[in-house]
Amino acid sequence: MPLVLVVDDDDSIREIAQLSLELVGGWQVLAAGGGASALEQAAEHRPHAILLDVMMPVMDGIETFHRLRADERTQHIPVILVTAKRQADEHQVWDGLPIAGVIPKPFDPMTLAQQVSALLDW
Repeated sequence: MPLVLVVDDDDSIREIAQLSLELVGGWQVLAAGGGASALEQAAEHRPHAILLDVMMPVMDGIETFHRLRADERTQHIPVILVTAKRQADEHQVWDGLPIAGVIPKPFDPMTLAQQVSALLDW
């Protein structure tokens, strides 16, 4: 059973994602409210994937991603960015980063697990 870490500073979005992945996907889910907590949980639990919000206070998703890649314990974990800031015709801060994909907010809780599975070839 996959273990997924959901990282988002918005409590309601984090909870909806967690419930969606647990109830619809049947997965185990860890949750973190920010980058520092995400780094600790990723290193301790080694999830199979991380859903990472881009816009967070203190340490944003891009900084969190770079720190995950810099740690040999977490550098192999696939990261999917979750963001409301997505315009197809604009350059994005994640362009060129080795991410598994991007899921736009708002996401559909009934299809979130399917979207994650598709991006990760699960």
